[in-house]
Amino acid sequence: MQTVDIHMHLLNSSARFDRFYDRLAIRFFGRKLGADPAALIADPYPAYCDTLLHRIGESRYLAKAVLFGVDAKVDERGNELHRDPTVCATNEDLLALYHRAPDRIIPFMSVNPLRPDALERVERYAEQGCRGVKFLQNYWGIDTREKRFEPFFRKLADLGLPLIVHIGSESSVHSHPEYEGLEMLEGPLRAGVTTIAAHVGLEYSPRHPIRALSKNPKHFGAHYHRLLKMLEEHETLYADISAILTPVRARALPHLAAQERIHGKLLFGTDFPVPFTTLLTTHDLSWRRRRELARIENPFDRYIETVLEYFPEGNPVWSNYKKVLGAPEAQSIVASR
Repeated sequence: MQTVDIHMHLLNSSARFDRFYDRLAIRFFGRKLGADPAALIADPYPAYCDTLLHRIGESRYLAKAVLFGVDAKVDERGNELHRDPTVCATNEDLLALYHRAPDRIIPFMSVNPLRPDALERVERYAEQGCRGVKFLQNYWGIDTREKRFEPFFRKLADLGLPLIVHIGSESSVHSHPEYEGLEMLEGPLRAGVTTIAAHVGLEYSPRHPIRALSKNPKHFGAHYHRLLKMLEEHETLYADISAILTPVRARALPHLAAQERIHGKLLFGTDFPVPFTTLLTTHDLSWRRRRELARIENPFDRYIETVLEYFPEGNPVWSNYKKVLGAPEAQSIVASR
């Protein structure tokens, strides 16, 4: 079996890990993510790119990955207000890495719709090979329901570009919670855009740690439960299961696996390089099986084999990427087997 990871991040090419906390975290998580911690600390961006391409190439299950950066936060004149030093990778860096390994990378652009030349940017990056778009509107502080963004979404629909929209709780960058809800899907869906709700809308609050780790579905958040219904109601709506192996989201795996009616609308994704654990987590696998999974060296194979416990080979979650990426991508995966 081979599949596509629909949700993977490129690192900001200027990122540095100089703080004591950064160095400690990288030494703890780096090897588990398939990287050399010393190389990541010494020269982060090249080390990250090399690791990414190498681990995809050697993976038993992963044929390609949808990769994207995140555009900067800007005002209505396009003046840059903030550029996160870790997640705000540029489309230019993305395309450079794509041209280095087109057999492993599927590039999705990130364009803040507040930019005065947003439509021109979308057209230009699409011409250069981008196959979709990534939104982090909760970081940008924009409401996608506003009428002024309708031309942007119509452009995506006209070009046949799928859109990944962050839904649910955010902890990697500064976020405006009022722009994390399912309402952020309304604008693109109205325009006919193939829209992907990231992270299945799962919510958690650090103020309620017991609820955040609870396996009781009532604590998964209203967005999650409403999204499951919306997937049946909207033909062009999908959801990815990226970051599902983080402890605050892994608790939902058994419940999500039981929702067979919407499996045709779920897309596999990892949210790499977000750290995950197969050992100390909230899903219900036996301790023995967790230890077996933890020994798998390749991070993508470790991730996929864990998810296979809930969505076995042949489940549509592994092949639904064909519905959003189109026939050419599906054919290229088949050819690579």
